[in-house]
Amino acid sequence: MNLHSRKGFLRLCAWLYPFTAAAVAINLFLLFLMLQALGVPAMPPLVAVIVAIPLGIPATWTAARWVRHLIDEAERRPGHRDDGA
Repeated sequence: MNLHSRKGFLRLCAWLYPFTAAAVAINLFLLFLMLQALGVPAMPPLVAVIVAIPLGIPATWTAARWVRHLIDEAERRPGHRDDGA
């Protein structure tokens, strides 16, 4: 899979979306549990999942860019510099 093409990047995003949306939901739920100490009511788990559906999109995009960067670093030859120097 060529991650530098638009199709490859979107395919990676499709694979990562369920995991990143789940991570967002868990983090939202835990954040509101901690905010109870300040008097904020807890967020029910179902509400956290529903809110995480749209918030998972930018999280997925960020995660896919990070994964693409890691793959680029792994594929770079040792001792080879790509910064034009």
